[in-house]
Order: sequence, then structure tokens, then C-alpha cells
Amino acid sequence: MEEPTIRYQVRAGVAELSIDNPARRNAMTIRMWRLLPELVTEAENDREVRVILLTGAGDRAFCAGADISQFGEARDTEAGVVAYDDAVARGDAALMNVSKPTVAAIRGACFGGGMGLAMACDLRFAAAGSRFRVPAARLGLGYSLEGVRTLVQKVGFTVACDILLSARIVDADEAAQLRIVNQVWPEERFDDELAGRLAMIAGNAPLTLRAAKRALAELGRPETQQDPQAVADLVEACFRSADYREGQAAFREKREPVFRGE
Repeated sequence: MEEPTIRYQVRAGVAELSIDNPARRNAMTIRMWRLLPELVTEAENDREVRVILLTGAGDRAFCAGADISQFGEARDTEAGVVAYDDAVARGDAALMNVSKPTVAAIRGACFGGGMGLAMACDLRFAAAGSRFRVPAARLGLGYSLEGVRTLVQKVGFTVACDILLSARIVDADEAAQLRIVNQVWPEERFDDELAGRLAMIAGNAPLTLRAAKRALAELGRPETQQDPQAVADLVEACFRSADYREGQAAFREKREPVFRGE
């Protein structure tokens, strides 16, 4: 049996990171948590990559969370707990802090740490039949402050309370209503709809998307910690770019722009 891993491929401007541990419903091992930031950095540094896509292998699960079968070994000492929690935090942070758009494509179970990974992405699209849950309260686990903070930022305080305190399963339709996901598509249309949305994002001006992501990130921080100058610098770079001139020319000529991130 192949070792659980995160598979990486780039196609049509999209870097796909596929969580591949189907025997355990794509649960994340500590090795996978440590691999994730490396792959995100690889995508960040690849000029051909416009969008980062996070998926789960197969159709049974996006990610069932952390592989709790490793907890006895990996978290049996204080140092082990710190190392494990650090690996998880670095994986989530890599997705949250990358400058390129991130998309989670969700099929099946999206539980616990898997839901944390999905919430760390900018956009979340789910196939009908997907299920969402943070089962920590049924397992006696603690949930980190950063994990709770991200959930509250994405869905709001009241919904986060419901998800964390009830530990209940939320189906795909309710997940859309609660803003856990951006959109739900029928299984038979999911791949086509997802491909269309990815192509739409990948076809946009990379520098504009980078500036927009930085502005959104700053607005997620307390006002005293925001860096408006960093956003202003990125906006200025947009107006000085060849892509800006290309966008104006394409508009005048009534054609699709071809952006190069320059």
C-alpha cells in the first residue's frame, strides 16, 4: 500500500494539491502536515501557477481531519504535542498566507482538521452530498485559538458556536446557507463547474488578485495591526504593470485579455 501523501500537479495554470490517504478517508498524517507548506511554497514560486486547488483523493472524503491513530505516538510527550500542533498550524498558515488564490474542492466528508484546511482557503466549493463537522467535542480534543479565529472570521461568531458546541454534521445545502462553502453543485456537474470557475480565476490579472488578497487579509486583522501601505504599494504596482495596459487594450479592442503577471 502506498504511503499517505499530498500529490502535486500543475495543469492549465492550476496547481492541484491532492490529499491522498483514502484508506483513512484522506486523514492528514504528521508527514502530510509538514509536506503541505513545501508544496504551497512551490506553487507560490511557480510563475505558471495562477490558482492553488486543494482536493481529496477519490469521492468519499475531502479530508477526515488529522490521523488520530498517530496521536498516541506523535503526542505522547510535551515536545511531541508542540511539534505536532506546530506542523498543523504551519499547514493552515501556508494556505492562508499565500499570495495566490486558493480553492478547496470538497467531496464527501470534510471533518475536523480537514474543515480547518478548507476554511484556510479563499474559496470553498462542495459537491452535493458533502458533509461538514468539527467533532472535537465528541473526541475530547481541544481546538486551537487560531483554528477558532479562522472559523469565526469565515462564518461568524454565532455559526461558529453552533459548529463547535454541537459537533453536529452539516450537510452541503446547509453549509452553503451558513457560509461554510461558497457554492454547492450537483455531483454530475461538479467537475465541469469547478473547472469553469478555476479557469475564470486563472484568467484574471495576477497582480490584481494579489492586491485584492492582501487587502482582504489586512481587513481581517485588528485596525491597529493593519498595513495599508502594503496594500497601496500592490495597487500602485497594478497600475504600473504591463497587465494593466493589456487590460485596457483588450477592453478597447473588445477581446479577451491575456495577462502575464507583469
